[in-house]
Parts: sequence; structure tokens; C-alpha cells
Amino acid sequence: MSPPAAETQKQESNRKEEARRGYTYEDYKHTAEWLLSRTEHRPTIAIVCGSGLGGLGDLLKDQVAFSYGDIPNFPHSTVPGHAGRLIFGNLNGKPCVCMQGRFHSYEGYPLWKVTFPIRVFRLIGVQTVIVTNAAGGLNQDYKVGDIMVIMDHINMPGFAGQNPLIGPNDDRFGPRFPPMSDAYDKGLRKIALAIGQELGFSEKMREGVYCSLGGPNFETIAECRFLNTLGADAVGMSTVPEVIVARHCGLRVLGMSLITNKAVMDYSNEATANHEEVLQAGKDSARYFEKLVTSLLPRIEPNNNVF
Repeated sequence: MSPPAAETQKQESNRKEEARRGYTYEDYKHTAEWLLSRTEHRPTIAIVCGSGLGGLGDLLKDQVAFSYGDIPNFPHSTVPGHAGRLIFGNLNGKPCVCMQGRFHSYEGYPLWKVTFPIRVFRLIGVQTVIVTNAAGGLNQDYKVGDIMVIMDHINMPGFAGQNPLIGPNDDRFGPRFPPMSDAYDKGLRKIALAIGQELGFSEKMREGVYCSLGGPNFETIAECRFLNTLGADAVGMSTVPEVIVARHCGLRVLGMSLITNKAVMDYSNEATANHEEVLQAGKDSARYFEKLVTSLLPRIEPNNNVF
């Protein structure tokens, strides 16, 4: 076998072994202990920022920030609009940890890497996770700049066997077969919608179903029509794997999508989606999102269901 062919075979073997192995409990524990030893903050709430929404992290007071590249076992964020920093601090009186940027399977990461931070959060004492994303509006009543509180999701990659819980189950995190019928906390959803009304932008508030796809391409017109027929109100390329892992380990979840573009569902429409449009829409509507999350935090009660 020639040297180049042997090297290619070795790389392929290493890739398959990595995909099979995943993280061990000790890996999660090591990262959690590394973080706790470098900050006095003990967050009970984690915020995951989607594309263009990382400004939430800048609002934290008494910050202690880490680059993803410096944290043991953390993947690196490669997507424009994702700063790649983990920030500890206080937001409106609540101890928080904020991910400025997340990880995606389309970056080449297996789902056990995409969701790695969630279990680390569990080990450092987080009880509630707020996941945010930029999404395309499938519901024709939605407008760019609307905020959709996620009431349920459709996990399209899961239909093809892509799930972050695949592999041996670690009972220290959660059960083998976790239910997802209560993935998004009803109480937190109700509070979020009420706060939107109190802040005077109830016309921007929606409640709907988020559909997750693998990406990185934006959807075809036929795919958008299909997903809308299935009952999806918004579509994106993230969030669901993190929610599955969060619920698996007993964390309470609030999910919100910023509608940054309207999905093209008419063949006579020559418009196309692009990431620059997504980032600009996020920038334009960030103040609403930031006010909503900041006002929400003091009303989040301790989650006594975390085991």
C-alpha cells in the first residue's frame, strides 16, 4: 500500500473511532471542574446565543470570559456571527453563563460534540437553559423581526437516525428513553409571552413549532412547503440537539427563535435566503430580544426537578 493511501486509511479509521467513542463522564467532569476553578460565578441559567444574537453575552456584569479554544474538550465555532466565547456573569440579578455562538453538525462535528456544553452546564449547577436561534419563517403570518417562543419541535435529522443520545446511555445524566412531549417548559413560555406584552411589543411575539434541519444549505421551495404542511412555523439548523440533551439530564428549557427571513414558498418569487440577511435581521431586532431575555430572568424560579 502506497504511503498516501495508508495515511488516508488511517485518517478514516481515526474518524470512525472518534465518531464511535464520544465523550466520557470524566471528560465532562474535567471541563466542568476546569471552569469552576477559574471563576467564582455559579450560574443557574445558561443562555445559548444563535446567529447575530451574541450581544446578550455582552450585557452580563462582572464578566469572566473564556475563548472556546482555551476550554478543555470544547469544539471551536466556525460560523460568522458566532464569537466563540463562554461568558460567566450576572444579568439582571441572576447568575448566568452565556454561549456566544454554538456548534452545528454542518461544521463537521458529531452531535455528541455539538451538545457537549449542555452536560457541562448540568455539572456546574445550571438548572434552566434558554436556547435562541435565527430562523426562517414558514408560517406566512410571520414577519421578519418576530420572536417565536418555541412550543414544540420537529427533529428531521432524528428521523434519519441522527440523535445526540445515540450510543451507550450514562444513567448519571439521564434515562435511556427520555420523553420529549414536554421539551419546552409551559410556565416559561407563558412568562415570555406575558413579558413581551408588558414591554409593548406583543405584535412581535409568536408561539409555534420549530423544525431543525442539518444544513448548511438553505431550504428549497418544495422543502419549505413540505415542512409547513407538516406543521412547522419556522425552520433552522440548530437548537434541537441541545434541547434533547438538556431534557435528558433534567434541565428546564425555554426556546426562542428570531425570524430573520421569510422562507421562499412561491416559485414566482426570485428572492433567495443568505446568511448576511440573517445577521442583519438579528442586529436590527437584537434590542427586542435582549430586553425580553433580561426581563425574563428574574422570574425564573429554581428548578427543583434537576437530579
